[in-house]
Amino acid sequence: MKTIVIASDHAGYSLKEYVKKILTKKKFSLIDVGTKSNDSVDYPDFAHKLSRIVKTKNNTTGVLICGSGQGMVMAANKHKNIRAALCNDIKSTKLSRLHNDANIITLGSRLISKKNAIKYINIFLKTKFEGGRHRKRIRKI
Repeated sequence: MKTIVIASDHAGYSLKEYVKKILTKKKFSLIDVGTKSNDSVDYPDFAHKLSRIVKTKNNTTGVLICGSGQGMVMAANKHKNIRAALCNDIKSTKLSRLHNDANIITLGSRLISKKNAIKYINIFLKTKFEGGRHRKRIRKI
């Protein structure tokens, strides 16, 4: 079974906790690397911590949540072999997996509903990379 590593900053904390409950009910193996409350923290610390785990541990996918999703995606993508994707709709979520083989989904807690967060995570986890012509493009990243 795939392990999901999850993290947030203070703005994403409530959504992270909600997502954890849903994923736990679905029997996913979860690793929560923080934050542990809605007290103010620096989002890059959590994006870097999660990215280090995803790039070194086989069969893991990351979920990063902050207010907009932008800060987390920028920080995560500083890591070699990390392809984090900000997903605010169904199409961007599917394409991030189909064409970009994204291994981390980032979400903006201030921009999407809880229902849509779960929908996008489910799509992200179920969608498989197409490979083919996309593989050579990913190597150029």
